[in-house]
Amino acid sequence: MASSQREAENSPARLGPLKREESWQRLGEDKFDLVVIGGGVVGAGTALDAATRGLRVALVEARDLASGTSSRSSKLFHGGLRYLEQLEFGLVREALRERELMLTTIAPHLVKPVSFLYPLTHRIWERPYTAAGLLMYDTMGGARSVPGQKHLSRAGALRMVPALKRSALIGGIRYYDAQSDDARHTMTVARTAAHYGAVVRTSTQVVGFLREADRISGVRVRDVEDGRETEIHASAVVNCTGVWTDELQRLSGGRGRFRVRASKGVHIVVPRDRIVSESGMILRTEKSVLFVIPWRNHWIVGTTDTDWNLDLAHPAATKHDIDYLLEHVNTVLATPLTHDDIEGVYAGLRPLLAGESEETSKLSREHAVARVAPGLVAIAGGKYTTYRVMAADAVDAAAVDLPGRPQSSITDKVPLLGADGYHALVNQADHLASEHGLHPYRVRHLLDRYGSMVHEVLALGEGRPELLKPLEHAPDYLGVEVVYAASHEGALHLEDVLARRTRISIEYAHRGVDCAAQVATLVGEVLGWSKDEEEREVEVYKARVDAERESQSQPSDEAADALRSAAPEARSGIIEPVS
Repeated sequence: MASSQREAENSPARLGPLKREESWQRLGEDKFDLVVIGGGVVGAGTALDAATRGLRVALVEARDLASGTSSRSSKLFHGGLRYLEQLEFGLVREALRERELMLTTIAPHLVKPVSFLYPLTHRIWERPYTAAGLLMYDTMGGARSVPGQKHLSRAGALRMVPALKRSALIGGIRYYDAQSDDARHTMTVARTAAHYGAVVRTSTQVVGFLREADRISGVRVRDVEDGRETEIHASAVVNCTGVWTDELQRLSGGRGRFRVRASKGVHIVVPRDRIVSESGMILRTEKSVLFVIPWRNHWIVGTTDTDWNLDLAHPAATKHDIDYLLEHVNTVLATPLTHDDIEGVYAGLRPLLAGESEETSKLSREHAVARVAPGLVAIAGGKYTTYRVMAADAVDAAAVDLPGRPQSSITDKVPLLGADGYHALVNQADHLASEHGLHPYRVRHLLDRYGSMVHEVLALGEGRPELLKPLEHAPDYLGVEVVYAASHEGALHLEDVLARRTRISIEYAHRGVDCAAQVATLVGEVLGWSKDEEEREVEVYKARVDAERESQSQPSDEAADALRSAAPEARSGIIEPVS
C-alpha cells in the first residue's frame, strides 16, 4: 500500500503541492526545448503537442489554468454555424473535424453531443436556405457521431420547446453540436501534458525575457505565491497569452506581426425549470446569434460581443449586458426571464486578430502564428474548438529554433487523461456506485467530469466517508472533488476550486459564498493552510463575489470595471500589467 501511495505521489500528472516544489527546481535547473507562456487551452494544448513530439517542455501561467478566456466561453465544441454565412468554409470544416475528434477519440468523457433548435420565422425561402447550410454542416466534419438535422413543423417545434411563444416561429430545424466544461477540459489538457513529461506550473509569472546576442533564450519567472524568481533556459519560447499577447510582446522588446483586440462576451445562467425545453436553441440577433445552452440543471444564455479596453484579468459584466441578453431571449419566450431568475453571470474576453489600422482592420476568429523574433513565437486568435490545430501550428513555427527536426504532431491520436476506459466504466456505473455507497446518477456525473480517473477521486474517500457526502450548500459536488482539486489538479486558492475545478460560482445563486468556509477547510488540509489563511481565502473570495454583483448593476463598462478591479486578488503577488 505504501509503495502504491508513493507511486501516486510521484505521478507526473498529479499537480499537487509536492510536484509544485519539484517543478520549481526543474524550471531553474533543466534546459528546455520549449517554454510555453499561458495556461489557457492554447497554451496547454501547445505544451501537450510539444511533449508528445518528444520535446522537453515547460508551461508557466501567472494565475491559474483556464483563469482567463478558457473558463468563460460558451462551452461549445462547434463548427460555428454563422461562419457558413460568411463563407468561412475552411474554418467550419476544421472546427467540425475537431468536434468529431473530441467526441470519439480525444475526450469522450468531457465532450458530449448537445441538440439545438433553430426556429424558422420566414416562410418559403428560410427553410431550404437553412437546410442547405445545415446539410453542409452535417457533412463537412468527416465521420459523424451526432445525428443529422431534423425538420419540424411549428407544432413539432413547440412540443420540443414548449417555452417558445407560438408567434415566435413557423417551424424549426433541430441540429447537433457538442459541449464541454471548458475549464475542466483545459485543466485536463494541461495534466495530460504533464503526464507526457511537461513541467506545468501555475502562479508563475513571466517578468522578463533572456537573450543571447539577438535571440530570445528563455524567460525570467516569479513565483507569485512567495516572490522567488528563477531563470528558465530554452531554445524557443511560445507566447500563448491570448488577450495579453501584445503585453508580452512589449516585454520582450520586439514589435509583433499582428495585434490582438479584446472583445467581451457575457453569459447568464438560469435554472433549468425557467425554460421548459428538451433542446437548446440558437436565435438570430441583429448582430450575431444568441445561444440558449443546456448546462446540467441550468441554461446558459449568451453571448454579447463588445469591445473591451479595460482590465484584462477581470472583465466585468454590466447591467446593460445582462439587459441585452434578457431582452433578446425574451422576444421568443412565452414566460419571460427576469433579473431575479439569474443564478450566475460570467464575462470573458475573446482575443480577436486586428490589422495594424483599427479603422480598416477586419477582426477575425481565425488564428495567426508568427515567429516575431529569433527564439520567440506568438499565436493568437482562433476559437476554443480549434485549440489543437493552433497548438500544432505554434510548435511547427517554433521548430526553426529547435535543435534537430521535431516529429510531426500526433495529438489527433492522443486521448486526454480519463478517456481510456471511460465507456466501460459507464457500463459499470451501478457496480461502482454500490461499491462506494453512492447513487448511480452521482457516479455517472463523476465519470463525465473525471472519466477513468474517477478511481483516484473516490480513493480519497477511503477511511473518510464524510468526503463522499455532498457539499452542504453545493450538493452537486462531493467533498472528495474539492480535495482532489487541490491534491491532483493544481488548485492553489479557494477561487480556483469554486470558479474552475467546480462551477459553483455560476451554478448557485449564492455564487459559492455559502460553501466557501467548508471548501476552504478541505483545501486547507491539502495545502497546509493555517486558520488565518483559510479565513483570508474566504474573505478574498467573498469580496470578489460582492464586487461582481455590484459591477453587474452598473450602467457602463468603466463603472463596472472600477468596482470589479478594486476587489483583492487571490494571488496578491501578481505584478500588473500581467506578463
